Amino acid sequence: MSEKQTVDAKGKPYNRTIFVLLLLVGAFVAVLNQTILGTAFPTLMHAFHVSTSTVQWLTTGFMMVNGILIPVSAWLAERVNTKWLYLGAMLIFEIGTIMAYVAPTFQVLFVARLVQAVGVGVIIPLMQTILLSIFPAEERGAALGMGGIVIGLAPAIGPTLSGWVIDNYNWRDLFGILIPIAAIVLILGLFYIKPVLKTHKSKLDYLSLVLSTIGFGSALYGFSSVGNDGWGSATVIWSLIIGAIFIILFIWRQLTMKDPFLNLSVFKSFKFSISTAIASVAFMAMIGVEMVLPLYLQIVKGLSAFHSGLALLGGALMMGLMSPITGILFDKFGAKRLAIGGLFLLSVGTFPFMFLTKDTSTAYIVVLYAVRMFGIAMVMMPVTTAGMNSLSVKMMGHGTAVNNTVRQICGSIATSIMVSILSNVTSNNMPSHMMRINNPLHYRDLAINATLKGYTATFGIAFIISVIAFLIAFALKNGRVLDTKKAKGGNE
Repeated sequence: MSEKQTVDAKGKPYNRTIFVLLLLVGAFVAVLNQTILGTAFPTLMHAFHVSTSTVQWLTTGFMMVNGILIPVSAWLAERVNTKWLYLGAMLIFEIGTIMAYVAPTFQVLFVARLVQAVGVGVIIPLMQTILLSIFPAEERGAALGMGGIVIGLAPAIGPTLSGWVIDNYNWRDLFGILIPIAAIVLILGLFYIKPVLKTHKSKLDYLSLVLSTIGFGSALYGFSSVGNDGWGSATVIWSLIIGAIFIILFIWRQLTMKDPFLNLSVFKSFKFSISTAIASVAFMAMIGVEMVLPLYLQIVKGLSAFHSGLALLGGALMMGLMSPITGILFDKFGAKRLAIGGLFLLSVGTFPFMFLTKDTSTAYIVVLYAVRMFGIAMVMMPVTTAGMNSLSVKMMGHGTAVNNTVRQICGSIATSIMVSILSNVTSNNMPSHMMRINNPLHYRDLAINATLKGYTATFGIAFIISVIAFLIAFALKNGRVLDTKKAKGGNE
């Protein structure tokens, strides 16, 4: 990629290579943090004496705050100097990571995750907006391909790294290894990160922020409460109703405002809408299984945290290997063929998970998971790039915010639903406690079967989600991803 005429918003030259490298490293650490607790859940449940439904809030709460903060990032990027916005977000992430490292209770750890999420909610969309802005249209696909390695590979590596740390060190070290990396990015960023986005004064619509926070927060709280309270619980029902009302009010306000908090007019582009839908549904299928599968490997098969994470490493490497390759294939074949092929592999790779037993070969699971991640790598960044290239340059910041908001919220909902189904189905099929006393061996067998039924139902949901994404992919338009004229003009 060329270095010519790389000047910041003030017309001063800067080193784009080091700038982009710092962006990617900072974003990698931030995204890695999303799934680094995956294989640590059983350890954390034991350490803090909490249930599966409670411990999953470390992921759900993190993603929920992410979803709330991402639309704010679009406003911040227009209002705040790029350099100080990125470094400020990294500093908040660093503070949250240090809090998590020293957390004495589950409550403190949960708050620390929310603080981390505030920083991540700005870092990721800001990185994507910057990459779209500092590279010309003909280099944009390759630039987003680099971002794709971060967004795709980091969360996939999380469970493996988590397992290795848990088995060899302490769960606190999961956060300890992130602290010095974030510190290095902060120090070097003072010298090499530059203000590259033009800013102007604009007011934050606090009502929109309140509506989105209550709406999405209530909906996600309702989904997450199902594991403990059940679908018929008044808490669950009212949380979902309140969430739906406030989300509708939020959408109505955005559509009627002159300068919306989250510009939903990007959905006027059919390609952007379809691309966002596919990426979000595929992300739901990915993030849900990434969280549930380590639980199965540890609880049912009795693998250690490290070995359960190692079982997912093949898929992680597949994701990293394919991300840059899909960029090349994308320019040649377009979004539709890659998306259909990738989602077919995702569906085929997910279906057998519905029939896992306590004796299922770990090698079999490794292969299936790698097939799933191969399929996801063919989908995520290609369809995202296709959608973004259908927008004008001035709308790309809003498009990035909308795309990330929808994807994160869908991921939060998927995580909540899948853990809720796992908890409910398992508990509903558990034998009575009297049998545990009278016939402990038979109780153990029935308990394992009840647990397996929970995983069958959970992976069944993941399969349905994968098939839905596969069917949506047929609505994509043919053609190459990069269309320079459209990138420079209006929405498609």
